[in-house]
Amino acid sequence: MKMDLTDTTSSKINSALVQGRRAIGTPAIGMVLTLVIVTDEEHAYDALKAANEASREHPSRKLVVIKRVSRSPRDRAKARLDAEVRVGTSAGTGETVVLRLYGDVIDHAQSVVLPLLLPDAPVVVWWPVTSPLSPEKDPLGALGQRRVTDTYAAEDPLAEVSARAAHYAPGDTDLAWTRITPWRSMLAAALDQQQVDVLSAEVEGEGYNPSGELLAMWLADRLGIPVKRTVSEGPGLTAVRLETKNGQIVLDRPDGTLATLCMPGQPDRAVALNRRDTAELLAEELRRLDPDITYESALKYGVERLSDGGSAPAAKAPAAAAAAEAKAAPSGDGAAPAAAENKAAAAPAPAKKASGKKAAGK
Repeated sequence: MKMDLTDTTSSKINSALVQGRRAIGTPAIGMVLTLVIVTDEEHAYDALKAANEASREHPSRKLVVIKRVSRSPRDRAKARLDAEVRVGTSAGTGETVVLRLYGDVIDHAQSVVLPLLLPDAPVVVWWPVTSPLSPEKDPLGALGQRRVTDTYAAEDPLAEVSARAAHYAPGDTDLAWTRITPWRSMLAAALDQQQVDVLSAEVEGEGYNPSGELLAMWLADRLGIPVKRTVSEGPGLTAVRLETKNGQIVLDRPDGTLATLCMPGQPDRAVALNRRDTAELLAEELRRLDPDITYESALKYGVERLSDGGSAPAAKAPAAAAAAEAKAAPSGDGAAPAAAENKAAAAPAPAKKASGKKAAGK
């Protein structure tokens, strides 16, 4: 069942939800959380489709917040709220409210969302694209116990990883981190079988894919070893190589579907390592509502501490590094920002980061 409300209020939306439940003959629907999706019109369909699929495992009230851009100053001065209320099969498992905000109400989205939250239920806020610099300090992000972003959707994914580390707060997480869960599980299981010291490691994957950097930082942080980040054609992550005293442990996945695990003294074995879609990633993040301390530790290790091809410090793009220096300089000193800009312009781009952007990897 679907109801369209034009120029409405949160109170009328709540009344429509009750009316919809009665109309389909289910006065009570068991829901375990409220999922707030903050997106734009272009990505709303895909985000809601993924949320509906994830709701099969986690029945929830889904609130999609779409901030519409008004064309004229007169329209921007008017505050208006339109809503679509979906209950029943059209809403997945649970309820769905699509909120379209116009004018001044865009700056007060939290006042619209707050009355629609399920009472005594956790709140998860998800930005499929264009997340705020500090999710915890965002007015909508402050409503959630968990805040889900995706650094791969950023224009500069590696700079976004550094920004996530600088503004991390307990409850933050990243779908780029969720994508490497099967890789981390497989590598941990391999090291449980081989009781050897790991000397170094190499993570290979397509460029501009923050999952590769996060996996490399996790290995470096947990094992205390140098980790080299190299670039391949993909898709996604393609290989991890661990150098040990007994030989090399290799987890190789050239096609994005089937991987081969090679260990010293054992026959090679094929393992399923499929690339997962957004719905599966979101469902995994909704299984836990406590802070992910492993993600925090890996994130704060720092992208700049990884090595690129074993030849030079990599990670942060020169322009991003120069921008950070410019921000750190005193505001009254015009020479430091200018020097940082000159440094960014003069520094050559890392050769291995020149490959084009591709589909998000796992």
